Amino acid sequence: MRAEIKSAETVSAPVPHCNQTEGQCFCAQPALNVRRTRQRGTVITLSLAACLIGTSAQAQTVAASNSQSDSSDKIAKTRTQQKADKAKKKDNQYQKTVVANQKADDPFAKFNNLTEKGMEVGIPGPADTVTQDIGGVRSALASVGVGYVAWTQNTFVDNVLPNAAKSTIANQLYSGQNPTFYTSNYMMVTYDLSRYGIPDGQVIVGTERQWATWNPVLPDRWGINEIAYYQTFFDRKLELKVGYLRNSNEFGVSLASANAGANVFGPSGSILYQGGMSSNQAPTPAINLKLNVDGNWYDKISFQRAISPDGVATYINQNPTGLDWRTPNAGLLVLNEFGYQGKAAPGSPQTVFRAGAGFNNSSYTNLEYPKQPRADENGFYYLTFDQQLWQSNVRSSASHGIYGGFSVMYAPPDLNTVSQYYEVRLYSKGLFESRPDDQISLVVTDTVWSNFAVAAAAAQGKLVHSDSKGISATYSAHLAPGIYTSVGLSYINNPTAITYTPPIGHALNFSVTTSIFF
Repeated sequence: MRAEIKSAETVSAPVPHCNQTEGQCFCAQPALNVRRTRQRGTVITLSLAACLIGTSAQAQTVAASNSQSDSSDKIAKTRTQQKADKAKKKDNQYQKTVVANQKADDPFAKFNNLTEKGMEVGIPGPADTVTQDIGGVRSALASVGVGYVAWTQNTFVDNVLPNAAKSTIANQLYSGQNPTFYTSNYMMVTYDLSRYGIPDGQVIVGTERQWATWNPVLPDRWGINEIAYYQTFFDRKLELKVGYLRNSNEFGVSLASANAGANVFGPSGSILYQGGMSSNQAPTPAINLKLNVDGNWYDKISFQRAISPDGVATYINQNPTGLDWRTPNAGLLVLNEFGYQGKAAPGSPQTVFRAGAGFNNSSYTNLEYPKQPRADENGFYYLTFDQQLWQSNVRSSASHGIYGGFSVMYAPPDLNTVSQYYEVRLYSKGLFESRPDDQISLVVTDTVWSNFAVAAAAAQGKLVHSDSKGISATYSAHLAPGIYTSVGLSYINNPTAITYTPPIGHALNFSVTTSIFF
């Protein structure tokens, strides 16, 4: 019997059914039993290939979708960062443009290198003077390296309380008990040494004349104000100032008193002067070194011949010209100040912090044992802090706004009549757009007397008080180039030192101060 075998080409094998699930292929076996042929393997292979290709395509689609999502997030973040960088760059460019325009429009910029260097107290530059560059005199002097500034500061104080226990000038006990007037007049000349390759090199020579109707507030004198040499080292990391210096303009200065025209007499508390620190009225030989740690932090040290341990008035009487190298009982004052000076910038308020200590080996009288020979060495400590609380004009004048601050000072009560000093202040700079250079201040103070000095006075049967509190409000106005005036009202509880009588237990002092710069 002849068997017929169908040609393989005519036999159709059912193709396995393949599904794709989560990127995998599953091929079901056919339900019918078919003959094995050479084509079956080929068909299955092709089916599996198609399945795998589909799976690969799907995986690529999902990966592409995820990649596209990640790329979108990255693009969004990049665009946001680019916008922020662009805004920051625009703001920086704006500030640079403002500064560049100010320099381009400032004909007085050529005098900047001739203003006194190394001070914390601000003195107006040539643009803010009455004379400015009239007749080209200042320009002619600047061409040979000479700069100058002269000014007069005049103050009137009067207690306006009824029944204020007025007295004769000879018996006056505090400033304002009688109408009190005092004047200080200065002339400072600088010579630029940087023209000879000395980094920031400068020579400063100054003279001062002062007088008052009540001598204790400002003893009559005419003498030197400063004779100094200044330069920097290591790209301004180190500053050197040596000569007859007035350290009250370089140590313990609060931000409120550092403003041009507002106060050119440094710290308001008397503790630093008791401790021997030099001042405008009493310059002394000294070497000052300032290490600038970075753009804000610094450490400053002074080796200064102290003023008389008996006070400023005694020192001036002993050395009215200020040129004497030594005075009786005065020794060496070593003064160190560590601080931070953060300048105001758009969105970054100004911060100034200073902490200092002084050691003086002068011969002081011991207030606890006043009959013992002079032999005791003195010291003092201080802390001052100022913080900008609100910026009123962020973009063009970041330093304008409202500030708060405080000062704390201490000295041993057995060697110092004033043992503690506290000050809290609230003030503004350029609060009114139409008055950008004006300042308003509210200051509360407490001066604490030595308990040994108070006990000694009480033992003599006198009326005594342990401290003297005060509150003052002042408006300082910039009237014209080089002309400033301050009007204030101060209430003082116990304005005298330690002893008092009932009629002079209080004072309400009205004061006017005018400063004119040439």
